[in-house]
Parts: sequence; C-alpha cells; structure tokens
Amino acid sequence: MKNVYLCKKYRMTQEKIILGIDPGTMVMGYGVIREQGKQLELLTMGVINLKKLENQALKLKKIFERVLEIINEYHPDELAIEAPFFGKNVQSMLKLGRAQGVAMAAALYRDIPIFEYSPKTIKQNITGNGNASKEQVAKMVHFILKTDENPQFFDATDAVAAAVCHSISKGKDVNYTKHTTEKAKAHRKPDWSKFIAENPDRIKQ
Repeated sequence: MKNVYLCKKYRMTQEKIILGIDPGTMVMGYGVIREQGKQLELLTMGVINLKKLENQALKLKKIFERVLEIINEYHPDELAIEAPFFGKNVQSMLKLGRAQGVAMAAALYRDIPIFEYSPKTIKQNITGNGNASKEQVAKMVHFILKTDENPQFFDATDAVAAAVCHSISKGKDVNYTKHTTEKAKAHRKPDWSKFIAENPDRIKQ
C-alpha cells in the first residue's frame, strides 16, 4: 500500500491535497480539499460515527482505520486538525485528546505533515469572526468552495473549515512536526561563539 501512496510525489507541484479533521469522541468530521493555485475544490466530506461503539478502545481503533482508509484513497499532502478546546470535564478532555492523537498517528504512519489550529483561529480565518457559530462556519465553507452539499453533521463542515484554514494561512499557526523539532532545539546547550564574535568588548581578558 505504501508504494501506491508514493504516487502523490508525481502530482504537479502547484497542486496540494489537504485533509481536514474535526476530532470527536462520538462523531469525528473529515473533509478533503484540493488546492491548485488559488482555486479550492472539495473532494469529499463526511463523518466517522462512533456512537454505537461503547468501548473507548474500539472507538480509537475505528478512528485509526477509517482515517487511514481516507488517506489511502485521497493521498493528502498535509493534515490540518482542530486542536481540542479546554473544558471543565477532565475525562471528556482526555477522551477527546486520545481521539485526536489516534487521527494524528494515522497521518504520521503515512509520513504526512500535521498542522494544528485552534477553533478560534479556524473561525477567524473562515468567517472573520473568532466566535462564529457552527452554522456560520458551514455557510462560509459552502460559499468558499461553491458547493451546495448539506451534511448531516456540522462536524463535517468544521473539518473542511480546518482544511480551508490551513490553505489560507499556509501553516502559520502550529506545524506539529516543526514545533516538536524546534522544542528539541531549545533544549540544546547554547552556542556562545556567535555572541563572542559579535561582542568582543564584553568579554573579560
């Protein structure tokens, strides 16, 4: 399967496929768009319904398998995922974080760069209002992509919004892979050679 996946390298450089995901423990939204120049096209959108699965482990397993299926079908170049919001219910936050982590693991399994955006950032980039409702986000998604598709759940349009947000902002929020790399660099011992060369008068003889 990985050999098939590598075919994305042969696409034209100006074309990019972006997978957007809106994490959830009951319903997880996904959307795939194609970016070609300044043109955006919706390829697919939908949800992963987890309501009938009572066991948390089974939910995580289904998330991983379904996201991997979507990746294998559409060969996205990048993943844009909405960051979990902070709530008062610790258990709910833990479950949501696990769901997001499993979706990210599926992308990492295929070596896909991950970009994480806060809900407020996505709403701001899509509607111009960081406090916009899900209905307003959905309407703007339809307007931007020129589609009349009306999904059963707003989770799907939220996922597409994450993908569109990434296309608009060009990964300026948080590149997960880059972020972890820079964090590791921050723990390295400081190199004083440049400082000494630029400030010879501040060094005691």
